[in-house]
Amino acid sequence: MRVYFDEVENTYSEASKSWKFVYSWLDSVIFALVVIFVVFTVLFRVVGVNGRSMVPTLHNGDWLAVKAINMHYDRGDIVVITQPNKLNEPLIKRIVAVAGDTVDINFADGTVKVNDQLLKEDYIAEPTNRMFDVAFPVTVPEGCVFVMGDNRNDSLDSRSTIIGFIDTRYLLGTAEFRFFPVGEWKIG
Repeated sequence: MRVYFDEVENTYSEASKSWKFVYSWLDSVIFALVVIFVVFTVLFRVVGVNGRSMVPTLHNGDWLAVKAINMHYDRGDIVVITQPNKLNEPLIKRIVAVAGDTVDINFADGTVKVNDQLLKEDYIAEPTNRMFDVAFPVTVPEGCVFVMGDNRNDSLDSRSTIIGFIDTRYLLGTAEFRFFPVGEWKIG
């Protein structure tokens, strides 16, 4: 009889070890999912690029991780804008000027100046030749930024009153890295 009880104890002990392993594994998976959920709802947001306005830096179909807890924005930051506009969709643009800056665009030679300093724009596809309805120079109001797409001649941005100056309260955050397509992580 003792042999039978030993076999039952061994079987119970082995089953208990198996369940402990399953619970441990399941606990780790749930913890990882909670961490991912918190990271991508509090710290970062996932945003898809729709359109050509940021070519050659970003392309249609790229997916970005956007840092959502940014409280300070600088010239050159690529941002996601949720400000209501006539397009009724979020925009992805580059900040060219911040509050207090004066922007002047010479459409004849395609140059952009901020505070009388010529911008070095190695990220744009071609010079800025497309005009809209904003008369330059303009000074960016307090609490706002002036944005433009990197594909200057195929971008609706702050050069148009349809978009205009962007209130910083409507900036979802800054694009930190691209996670799709895989392998092209860096944002230029």
